[in-house]
Amino acid sequence: MKFASSDVMRKIDSYCINELGISELILMENAALKIINNIDLKNNMSFTVVCGSGNNGGDGLAVARHLISLGKAVQVFFVGNIDKMSDSCKVNYLILKNMKINIINIISLEYIEALNLAVARSDITIDALLGTGISRDVQGIHTLVISVINENTNFTLAIDVPSGLNSNNGNKMGNCIISNKTVTFEFYKSGFLNYDSEKYTGEIIVEKIGIPQFVIDKYHEGGFITERYMFKENVKPRNKYAHKGNYGRVLIFAGSKKYTGAAYICTEGAVRSGAGLITLCCDEDILQILKNKLAEAMTISSKDNDGIDKLLLNSNCIAIGPGMGNNENTFKIVNYVLKASNCPVVIDADGINVLSNNLGILNNVKVPVVLTPHLGEMARLTGFSIEYIEQNKMKVVKDFAITYKVIVLLKGYNTIITDGNIAIVNPTGNSSMASGGMGDCLTGIITSFIAQGQKPIIAAMTGAFLHGYCGEMLSREMFNVSATDILNKIPYIIKELQN
Repeated sequence: MKFASSDVMRKIDSYCINELGISELILMENAALKIINNIDLKNNMSFTVVCGSGNNGGDGLAVARHLISLGKAVQVFFVGNIDKMSDSCKVNYLILKNMKINIINIISLEYIEALNLAVARSDITIDALLGTGISRDVQGIHTLVISVINENTNFTLAIDVPSGLNSNNGNKMGNCIISNKTVTFEFYKSGFLNYDSEKYTGEIIVEKIGIPQFVIDKYHEGGFITERYMFKENVKPRNKYAHKGNYGRVLIFAGSKKYTGAAYICTEGAVRSGAGLITLCCDEDILQILKNKLAEAMTISSKDNDGIDKLLLNSNCIAIGPGMGNNENTFKIVNYVLKASNCPVVIDADGINVLSNNLGILNNVKVPVVLTPHLGEMARLTGFSIEYIEQNKMKVVKDFAITYKVIVLLKGYNTIITDGNIAIVNPTGNSSMASGGMGDCLTGIITSFIAQGQKPIIAAMTGAFLHGYCGEMLSREMFNVSATDILNKIPYIIKELQN
């Protein structure tokens, strides 16, 4: 599934109308019919449709016409200046007028009570007030109308985007419709990826309204939401003639006396997701502990410089950071690995923390680098507050990826993966996974997939999808899901997703 900004949608609409000659009214009619298709007409008989003066309002007026034609009880309200209607909105307004349909124009407070009663008595209220074009806070009569709908509705369906929600960043612009369902057109909107937007959008349905595919391809800026088929396309069944050497050599720098679990979980993540040969490099004082725990992976002391140099040259992917500690020694190892490696490097946890004040070293790296921060680590990398990043995730992550020429996977709700050009959002996973070790597990999976031949950005995508999907499946029967639970599930879920 693709997502896009309102600017992209404007360009697409303009091209279809001005270059292809597709009438705006045709697109509006198609949109209205798709709204009708998403209404339970059998169990809902009465409707209030609240329209603004733009094309979103025109969609609503067309929906009202179709509902009336289907014999439903429909009350139509218009908010705004009739003289400032868009051309297509005005056409649909006049059609209803010609049909002798009463349209109540809310121009002052005296009309609010009528709206209040209509919304309270209707099975469904349809929000066609503002749409995607909003760029400043909702004010005046519009904010009052939104409050009346929210306080009295039985069920609200928003057309394209809930009125008052910024479709680019998902921020509430003063006041916002709280909808039960949003039917949006052609693309999932960028703003729907925001942490807080779900409380306003409700269920989101994406419908096609007749935009030719080549137009979408022409203007789409590379935003995707991971779907199951994308995992299947990139994690193939194994060749019956293959051996362990065909599935990659992984080197992992992880762990410390305080955090042996991080090293174990990361290494097992690589083992369970199918890497052929895995070596863990750790401090000598925890080496024996991890040798005893890791049956399938090899181990090497962090003091064995010659052995490490040989592994650096022969590995297909390297992971560094989990549980190493935020200290000077960790920075020295990260710096050395980035200079000496011949293969992609995945950096997580303390590997990221030690980079925070030393980002310049990324400018001289010759191999692909994947950073996998959570919000706190991203805040340390960028200097922005967590709150700012939450509200501007896509921009912050893309800007950082472009500046330092890295791939960033920002963990959390709707995980973002980007190289600065392509942006991928992973929708899998849930709060049952909110526990220590999850990031270590994900790092191991991504490193394994890169070692097995996936491009780094693809491995970040498939790794995040697999990791979250495992959590979702386990949470159907478990209150909370641990990293160990995920590790045990990985090979079975890979097989399920391949089938």
